[in-house]
Amino acid sequence: MTKRRSRILAVLAAAGLALAGGEAMAEDPLLGGDPQFLANLGVGVIAKPKYPGADKYIAVPFPIAEFSRFFLPVLGQQETRNANGFFIAPSFGYYGERKPSDDNSLKGTKKIDASLELGLAAGARQGMFRGFASVRQGFGGHDGQVGDLGLDIATPLTSRLLLVAGPRASWGTSDYMQTYYGVTAKEAAAGNLAQYKTSGGFESVGVAARLSYAVNDRTRLHLRGSWDRLIGDAGDSPIVKAGSKDQWTAGIGISRRIGFDLFR
Repeated sequence: MTKRRSRILAVLAAAGLALAGGEAMAEDPLLGGDPQFLANLGVGVIAKPKYPGADKYIAVPFPIAEFSRFFLPVLGQQETRNANGFFIAPSFGYYGERKPSDDNSLKGTKKIDASLELGLAAGARQGMFRGFASVRQGFGGHDGQVGDLGLDIATPLTSRLLLVAGPRASWGTSDYMQTYYGVTAKEAAAGNLAQYKTSGGFESVGVAARLSYAVNDRTRLHLRGSWDRLIGDAGDSPIVKAGSKDQWTAGIGISRRIGFDLFR
């Protein structure tokens, strides 16, 4: 992969994460000029289930990226800051690989490679409310389509502390659901899980929240967490019954406000 393509992929990934969990920041005149991208970029660490449906957790690094402005060659300049109205943005997802050795209950199952998901999201903002829907195509471990529905409410607790929280729902096609929640006849014969075939539909419902604290005009601290309840074919999967329907995440991180160009 070329350096330019790597940079483009990084921007798409970051913008998707921003849409999924962040409140857009205000433009910073101190950055100067007229950059194509205005963003809070940083890094954090998050505790999350080892794999979808697991009851064991791992701590992994995660990127922080909240865009108030970004540019796409086809769509042109996009402003996602606090203005009311409709918006469109890239959407990104990622799953690490799942191995039979990750849990005793997975004995006999096949290894699932890491999956990258790329797509788009669209929504509308009105005052403190923002609703959105996203759809992504999977590459690698699964080749299905997935998406999310969400509603955020942004509440300033102080002049420096912002709370963003709201309900979430996720869905997936049968290809995606069978990859992570299905059990083939061969896998059932080789392990302890019963054969199970899934269909497409809603995967989970839950809530997500984030606290952001402005240390100064350029630096922010972030606390985030979520709870999702696996439902439908995902919740009834023998893989989940051996793990947990309740999926939690909790993370902390730091970000820095920057502006940059990518397509000039």
